Amino acid sequence: MRKDIIVLGLGNPLMSDEGIGGFVIEELAKAGRWGSEVEFVDGGTAGMSVLHLLAGRKKAIIVDCAFMGTVAGTIKKFGPEDVVSVKKMAHQSLHDVDILKVIAISERMGERPGDIIIFGIEPEKVEARQGISQALSSRVDEYIAEISKEL
Repeated sequence: MRKDIIVLGLGNPLMSDEGIGGFVIEELAKAGRWGSEVEFVDGGTAGMSVLHLLAGRKKAIIVDCAFMGTVAGTIKKFGPEDVVSVKKMAHQSLHDVDILKVIAISERMGERPGDIIIFGIEPEKVEARQGISQALSSRVDEYIAEISKEL
């Protein structure tokens, strides 16, 4: 049976801070008892398959790297209606999609969660290497505290 709440981490762990979503989700899942209605998923670079992860949920919390023009490590909370994506796709790969477009498609399909919260975390480094930068890893407790308020 599908759980009511999904906490979804997005990003590529092979590109340093771009992988912050999955990193935070793993730490958040370990940090507390969230009840049987919460599911933690490292969506990685799941692309369009995120549609299936969102379907039938009451609430979705999405954690991802976001270029916001702030200091590296800054976390901001917003809804899909609060932002405009500037992501440019070089090709139409199903693994390289804009999460806002996925949310819009899920709404058109009648499968959008009623409540969607996105946490964007400003990266310091997005480059071909594994591991989160010190600027972000030193703030994981702050990220967990912020996201926990929504659970």
